[in-house]
Amino acid sequence: MSTAPPTASFSSSMTATATAPPTIGLPEPEIVSTSAADSATGPVMSPADHCVSPPVPAAASPASPHLVALTAPEAIPVPTREIAVTTDGLTRSYNGINAVDGVNLRVPTGGIYGLLGPSGAGKSTILKLLVGLTRPTSGRMSILGHPVSPRHPPPPGAIGSLIEGPSYYPGLTGRENLTMMASYLGLPSSRVTYVLAGVDLSGHENKRVKHYSTGMRQRLGLAMALLADPPLIVLDEPTDGLDPAEAAEIRGLIVTLARREGKTIIVSSRFLSEIGQMADTVGVIRAGRLRYQGPLSGLHDDGVIEMTVSAPTAVSTLLTSLGVPHEVHDAVVRTAMMSDNAIGELITSIVTSGTTVYRVQTVRRTLEEAFLELTDPPSPVTQPLTATREAWPP
Repeated sequence: MSTAPPTASFSSSMTATATAPPTIGLPEPEIVSTSAADSATGPVMSPADHCVSPPVPAAASPASPHLVALTAPEAIPVPTREIAVTTDGLTRSYNGINAVDGVNLRVPTGGIYGLLGPSGAGKSTILKLLVGLTRPTSGRMSILGHPVSPRHPPPPGAIGSLIEGPSYYPGLTGRENLTMMASYLGLPSSRVTYVLAGVDLSGHENKRVKHYSTGMRQRLGLAMALLADPPLIVLDEPTDGLDPAEAAEIRGLIVTLARREGKTIIVSSRFLSEIGQMADTVGVIRAGRLRYQGPLSGLHDDGVIEMTVSAPTAVSTLLTSLGVPHEVHDAVVRTAMMSDNAIGELITSIVTSGTTVYRVQTVRRTLEEAFLELTDPPSPVTQPLTATREAWPP
């Protein structure tokens, strides 16, 4: 496997009865490279082959006025803090097929960015492009304020990465693996002790890596990524294949790195619940395209108002006369969200007309529903019901 260098609408089947207004990517033993699941195969590399020169202070990233939030197909800019990683039109094609298709990432500085999507969506390819394991077909990248290309790699020591599992010498201990890498990078031995403690491997550092559990190997890979103290860390599904306890430990380490040490971390996952426990900002990928980018809270919609009434046909006639977009299904009348005053007056009008209102409730889609809408292949649906909060009364 390829190993990154530790470089430093609401929509429904109900019938719409009113038209909605328009809504405004050492010894020489055998070298083993393993995935988190301990089952993948691929190219084998020496840890030293992935190393670069000692870290130098990275240039401060320029302030960016916008973080692009994609709610397919349009992009909606929202304010944000400084940006650590930017890609514009990033594309990678294989045999004429775009594995990564025009991705515009905006990764804020000093936090956790979750790259979320199903298997085969293009997450790993995007991360490999960022760390230089593969070349883009087209597009531009900027990392920590530096334009990046095949001829102009990121600054030395700027990126620590764990892509598709760590590479290590199984016959050596955890400390020996890290010491060899530190020597190659020209780093002091104190960094080895520091990262071992940071990933909770103290007490296991003198055990041969071939006797490590899968979770311990992942922590060793994380220690390798941290060794040069990079400001940016890229992790490809770091909890994949771990049991719940091991996964929770890795998540805790990642959150600690971002919160206490101010690292910028990009972490990919197939699981919404996994990213939801870590990420400040998410990017949702489907078929190589960025479908959404922004806070998880942005996936929530305003919801709709559902009223269960005794005479839905009469209520529908009343709402049509008032110009209120709505849908009817059995005894339920559904409208777009509106202000408390507006819905109060609307219910008063319904009751005054002689109809009994049994129930009024707000219905919102869950995060899982929003995620599935973004990642499932599109299917024909009825036109979403949309209206501004001020749609009625005027």
